[in-house]
Amino acid sequence: MLMRYLITLLLICFSLTGCKKDEKPADGAGTGTGEAPAQVVLQLNWKPEPQFGGFYAIAEKGFDGQNGLVVEVSPGGAGTPTVQMVGAGRVDFAVVSGDELVIARHRGNDVVALFAVYQTNPQGLMTRADRGFKSIGDIFAAPGTVAMQKGLPYSNFLQKKYGFDKVQIVPSPFGDLSQYRTNPTYTMQCFVTSEPIAADKTGIKAQTFLIAESGYNPYTTVVVTRGEVLRKNPDLVKRVTRAIEQGWAAYLADPSSTNALMHKLNPTMDMETFASSAAAQRGLIVSDEESARNISPGVMMEERWQTLIDQLVDLKVIDKPISAKDCFVRYEGDTKPSTTHDVNR
Repeated sequence: MLMRYLITLLLICFSLTGCKKDEKPADGAGTGTGEAPAQVVLQLNWKPEPQFGGFYAIAEKGFDGQNGLVVEVSPGGAGTPTVQMVGAGRVDFAVVSGDELVIARHRGNDVVALFAVYQTNPQGLMTRADRGFKSIGDIFAAPGTVAMQKGLPYSNFLQKKYGFDKVQIVPSPFGDLSQYRTNPTYTMQCFVTSEPIAADKTGIKAQTFLIAESGYNPYTTVVVTRGEVLRKNPDLVKRVTRAIEQGWAAYLADPSSTNALMHKLNPTMDMETFASSAAAQRGLIVSDEESARNISPGVMMEERWQTLIDQLVDLKVIDKPISAKDCFVRYEGDTKPSTTHDVNR
């Protein structure tokens, strides 16, 4: 369940009383040309789960029709190359992680972030609570086994900061709890909104630590498009972003009906887990810091991108900095771009 490696203020003040799905778009919300709704595919990098709830709420609540769109959310799986799919033009919109985007842009792939779900990255490490660890650094200060994807940027960051001399690094189990149940000194990578819930059901209470606690906190569940799409059809991008904003506002206000929809698409996750995961992720999406600074939902900040770029240079993941401003478009309020990526070039 982990190839999702891959985020925002949400004081729910969006109006959810817009058009129903079978109604015509509101004035100014459609194409503006009398054309049929634009067909849009949003490619995910994992299966239908609460981390994507706001995307599935778009069609379920009728926000696509309200914005002159027909949005198809396409599920992914382990290894779905979403950033490459956007860059190659196979899809126009997809979900990636922030560091994937920086690496792709460094390699010449003109992908641009539009909306970041998680303000705090949900990637974490999970071990048994009875080990008594107080911080993420304790994991690497004690002998044991750590199962994670070695070589990814976050792993490189942890290795440089804490060292791996006292632990044995083994491949990620991708959600399999077999070793967690049988090995008392076992730690595994996780999404803190997912695996720990399943672990607690085994009767062995889990202790989780966010990777973000170490200082590495890229945006994730980031919706991207190509720079070409942004320049040639900025109105489409604006309408897609507006629908995403509305979908996430609706999902965070009440996830129950969208969870039921996703459960039908992914019956391997039971409804109790859907509800628990949706509740667990809320604090990572609705950031107190962003709330205090009155930042709009999904909006990304240039300084966060710059910090990530600097970290990836320091880790030698990329050999030189790229422009933080070109990594994203910042939309606020009525979804007007306010800074960054030059849509005219």
